[in-house]
Amino acid sequence: MLTSQTTEQRCPCGSEKPFAYCCEPYIEGQKPAPTAEQLMRSRYTAFALGAIDYLIDTTAPEKRDVIDRAIIAEQIQFTTWTGLTILDKEAGHKGDSKGVVEFEAKFETDEEHCILHERSNFYAKNGQWYYVDGEVDVRSAT
Repeated sequence: MLTSQTTEQRCPCGSEKPFAYCCEPYIEGQKPAPTAEQLMRSRYTAFALGAIDYLIDTTAPEKRDVIDRAIIAEQIQFTTWTGLTILDKEAGHKGDSKGVVEFEAKFETDEEHCILHERSNFYAKNGQWYYVDGEVDVRSAT
């Protein structure tokens, strides 16, 4: 288990479900996320909890060469994720091959409070969803 969270503690993704019944099975590799939205939620949770391997493993294989583990680790160390809101979804259901999830993720650093707005692209292959890329905008929340 990633953390000492119990089945009573809510998942960081904002689903209101217990962590153990929401994102934990995906992050721990017990089963793949069934939809693009659930993959996006579990990746948010992985950022919040520091699950770098999961972030890399759920990035499209053709995009992994541009991932810098050290940069992700540094971002995780200095960032506290404080909330996720799903704004829109296009496809990305079981049986779909592509999906788009638009969301806002609030975060804090020592210097500022910000909102990351992203419209993320995903694809599914052999029952596994992958993050491809996204249109990202970060703005101050203050």
